[in-house]
Amino acid sequence: MVRTNQPLVERMTLVWHDWFSTSNDGVGQQSLMLAQNELLRRSAFGSFDQLAHDITQDPAVIVWLNLNENSRWNPNENYARELMELFTLGADRGAYTELDVRSLARALTGFDFEWSDELGMYDFRYVPARHDTGDKTIFGQTGALTWEQGVAMCVRHPMHASFFVSKLWSYFIATPSSGSDRQALESLYASGGYQVRPVLEAILLHPDFHAGPRMVKPPVVFVAGLLRMLQRTIDGEYWIWYCDGAGQRLFYPPDVSGWDDSRWLDTSTVRGRFDVVSQAVSDRYLDGDEVDDYDETETPDAAVAAARAWAGDPNLTAETTGVLTAFAANALAGAGGWQLSTYRGLRQNALRQLILASPDFQTS
Repeated sequence: MVRTNQPLVERMTLVWHDWFSTSNDGVGQQSLMLAQNELLRRSAFGSFDQLAHDITQDPAVIVWLNLNENSRWNPNENYARELMELFTLGADRGAYTELDVRSLARALTGFDFEWSDELGMYDFRYVPARHDTGDKTIFGQTGALTWEQGVAMCVRHPMHASFFVSKLWSYFIATPSSGSDRQALESLYASGGYQVRPVLEAILLHPDFHAGPRMVKPPVVFVAGLLRMLQRTIDGEYWIWYCDGAGQRLFYPPDVSGWDDSRWLDTSTVRGRFDVVSQAVSDRYLDGDEVDDYDETETPDAAVAAARAWAGDPNLTAETTGVLTAFAANALAGAGGWQLSTYRGLRQNALRQLILASPDFQTS
């Protein structure tokens, strides 16, 4: 995310990582998580129908949601339930019944893998002998349904388009879509063969994306954008823990429903975000002669303007600008002599950090 020249591809990779939430806490093999990450990246703008098909046979998902334990002798409903509830249709909407879950689980039987001390989990495959070949009834249709047919039926369900549009919209726009907008996007999605790109493009061109309420940036989006602005790299694993402190550790979502974006800013995570800023600017402070020889005539307004320019001129509200200006004025109370320069240099350091930690910079 920091070094890419295709940030929207990375943003959608993160969306799919949250959508098809898989944690290495349950997988326990980082190579499988990285392979899944590449799958999600390749699928950034493509067919959701194909993505649902591919994610069902993804090794990390097979382990995470117990598909390898789902056989014709002992069906396991875990993946079938999440495929309907979290990935394609949504809960408590009347889209499916418990019979549908049980029948889809039977359709999804047959996946397995090998394990060795040297390789860990490997040779993920579909084993026909493990598959339940009997008749199943899913959404009122009965037959010897296969796993491919079961997944396709979820995507082609009449209630999938509304689920997909609302969920994708929520990643980019803070307020729900209007009825007319939602219907137009659902029609675009269904008529286009369940392609992601046209719907995503329509969302990003919608006036609500540009003029609607601000959204809190997910922690790793905030960190990546901050490091890109500062032209810093991921130079140590400590960035994992800073992101975790702010509420989001990649490859370790809290559960199968993904991260709770209502907690992106609370009394715990806001401290984590401030720590992120402190670390990010730790080698960017004015120091030594830069502080001691700072312009002793700089006004509070000029100090705020200089700090904003250093930060890439972020879009700050009048309220935030007023608070920063008041701080800049009060920071020099009682200063005199050598302090007139040094305190102004230190004030500039403080303003830079306060801008990057401000509510305006935490939202988009």
